[in-house]
Amino acid sequence: MTGMRPIDEQVILVTGATSGLGRALAGRLAELGATVIMHGRSRDRLDAASERIRAEVPDATLYPVVADLASLDEVDRLADEVLAEHPALHALVNNAGVGFGSDSSRRETSRDGIELRFAVNHLAGAQLIRRLLPRLAESAPSRIVQVASLGQAPIDPADPQLDRDYDGWRAYAQSKLAQVMLTRDLAVECDPATVTVNALHPATFMDTGMVREGGITPQSSVDEGLEATLRLVAEPDLDGVSGRFFDGTRETSPHRDADDPEARARVRELTDELLYGGT
Repeated sequence: MTGMRPIDEQVILVTGATSGLGRALAGRLAELGATVIMHGRSRDRLDAASERIRAEVPDATLYPVVADLASLDEVDRLADEVLAEHPALHALVNNAGVGFGSDSSRRETSRDGIELRFAVNHLAGAQLIRRLLPRLAESAPSRIVQVASLGQAPIDPADPQLDRDYDGWRAYAQSKLAQVMLTRDLAVECDPATVTVNALHPATFMDTGMVREGGITPQSSVDEGLEATLRLVAEPDLDGVSGRFFDGTRETSPHRDADDPEARARVRELTDELLYGGT
């Protein structure tokens, strides 16, 4: 099996790259010489993040792309732009996400009418993977990294979008379990010599805007999460390693539903229904 090419020969897409872990990862990858496709929801914030990285890494190769991942049409537009502009893609880091919110009792929906956290944290990444997987395979060996969380909750098939008794913490935890379930499924689908996919909990309550918005006192630094995430993107010892879930740099077990075939099948069906109308 051929190992990953040197990091300075790679093209890497990082979603949610305007702040927190995503911006830190984009900056480190640029420092290491990678070509970084930086995704953000706001053009102004994306430009500011790019300028900050270029101030620290003058020769950084950055390609900013704007898309609101709360719209599946914009997710597709993002994929279209990446495919049109980049003939090679060696890694996809699905980092963008919506946290618990400042009011965890307020249910929000995406532009497509889907519960917001499930839509952005899981469905947008799932759609990006499906659209970009052929390009990743053509550029093999390639990697997909799902930035998930230890906070995971089972998805009630009778109320998967929490239309009743909504709780933002549970919505967030359900979306993160769905990410890990997708990781397990893709590892079965993809030849690990071609594309690997792994998920991680980068660090607990990093010092980010998402954590502070939820009224939580940060417990770890962004740098801690950065090192754990960068490892899954670039560590040569992880060539061919796929379908794993890591707590920082340590492999661990996710919620038991991630390894329950029936639970995974239900979430696959729900994902397909929401993305493709069940087709």
